[in-house]
Amino acid sequence: MQPIQPNRFANFWLYCTVFFTGAAVMIIELLGTRLIAPFYGASLYVWASLISVTMIALAIGYFVGGYWADRAKLAGLALIIGLAGLLTLLIPGLVQPVLLSTDHLGLKLGTFMSTLILFTPSLTLLGMVGPFAVKRITANLAGVGTSTGSIYAVSTVGSVIGTLFLGFYLFPQVGSREIIIGLALGLFMLAFIVAFFERDRIPLIKSLSFVSSLFLIGLSVLLVTAPLFTQQLTQQDNDYQTRFERESLYGWVRVIDNPSLNLRLLTADASTIGAASISHGENVLTYQKIVEMIPSFAPDMKQALLIGQGAGHMVSTLERYGISTDTIEIDPAIDEAARDHFDFIPTGQTLIGDARYEIRKLKGPYDLIILDVFTGGSEPVHLLTHETIEQIKTLLTPQGLLALNFVAFFENGQNPALASVAKTLAQSFVHQLAFISEPDNDFNDFIFIASRQPLAIEQGLLDPQQLTWLQQRRIEIDQRNGTLLTDNFNPLEHLQGNKSEHYRRMMVDMIGTQFFIR
Repeated sequence: MQPIQPNRFANFWLYCTVFFTGAAVMIIELLGTRLIAPFYGASLYVWASLISVTMIALAIGYFVGGYWADRAKLAGLALIIGLAGLLTLLIPGLVQPVLLSTDHLGLKLGTFMSTLILFTPSLTLLGMVGPFAVKRITANLAGVGTSTGSIYAVSTVGSVIGTLFLGFYLFPQVGSREIIIGLALGLFMLAFIVAFFERDRIPLIKSLSFVSSLFLIGLSVLLVTAPLFTQQLTQQDNDYQTRFERESLYGWVRVIDNPSLNLRLLTADASTIGAASISHGENVLTYQKIVEMIPSFAPDMKQALLIGQGAGHMVSTLERYGISTDTIEIDPAIDEAARDHFDFIPTGQTLIGDARYEIRKLKGPYDLIILDVFTGGSEPVHLLTHETIEQIKTLLTPQGLLALNFVAFFENGQNPALASVAKTLAQSFVHQLAFISEPDNDFNDFIFIASRQPLAIEQGLLDPQQLTWLQQRRIEIDQRNGTLLTDNFNPLEHLQGNKSEHYRRMMVDMIGTQFFIR
């Protein structure tokens, strides 16, 4: 008589459970950036807070889950997953009050506390699933080590698949709030399925009652808060009105009008990356007026590259000088907004993607390259390193110019962030000029112009009034306080922490918090 072989698929449902909950963990973590970043900026602090909170929540979940799994009589996976679904469903409705209540704490602490409050409960419950699954599977199998390893391996694979599915498919197709609601409903569905497989230990009717009660509570909350959320989104300040909004892979892009000021803004999360008059579509950002003068003191320019297209005003300006401009913009939603609401018309090649990658496709040579990648949260620091500048340098003609926009505090020329940018440019270009956008303000846009050849703005085609205006904005920056920015060592985001907080506060005070809360 042959011995009875164990059913290898008896615990298949457990592996499916930990796979799905592993995916849910990473989806919640990544969604956190989309909910927090519009208010606090897409900075290192947001990512650090989310990763830290995720680790804290999982650690608590593993400990509590292990303790509970050894002692629980009636509670099982179905109840835990159902609770996780309910807490996940509450997140969209809690975003606004939590962000507003933590705002006074500042950028760093506010980011961490809002993240801790919003995501710890659901992530802790999801962390408890692993120990419960291990307890269940090791009760029936001899190989404890193998079984435990298999559970956590499958959970990790689920996290990987969840990350890829969210980033490559869901984000470009579905809004963050809808994804969270869908995830919560998926967790409820999983809880009902798990209740069926747990019926050998917990009466099915009892498990289904628990999960059904949680589901009904969640559904009631969703139905009650949905109109309030819609009202929240549509409620506008009397002066500012949203004309366009699109959630992309890189942020929340909006076109916001203020008719009383004749002002139209292009924003990405909490950053203004374009501004124009509503009536005439003219650029109103002073720093761009400085860049607009470059062709006047460097004649015979024919080809330019704009890294950081934004609203595209520089392209039309350069066209008036007979200059054709290629553009690189990482966010397709920004490109769409520029074309539809700022009358952007390309005069050269348009590339959509990360500039560090896209510039490798370009041959040049360019007479002028404009690097304008400022954001209110944190600059893409990988575009401000010595290695990137060297890449850009190879695309310039021998007489070509690099113009770089950077936002910071002036601090009488002693700001280490400004000094670091100047020092990094000096490694590649012998000659450099620096200008301040608004001389009377400490917080400002700074324009660096770098070249292999000597720079003399007096020898150009500027009229006396323009020359005087530009010379009044000429500044000197002490590079001795700076750090050479490289791919290996780049403390720029840390050096710009005060800038990020100041800029965020400035934008919130000007436009209102409702424009930065999803």
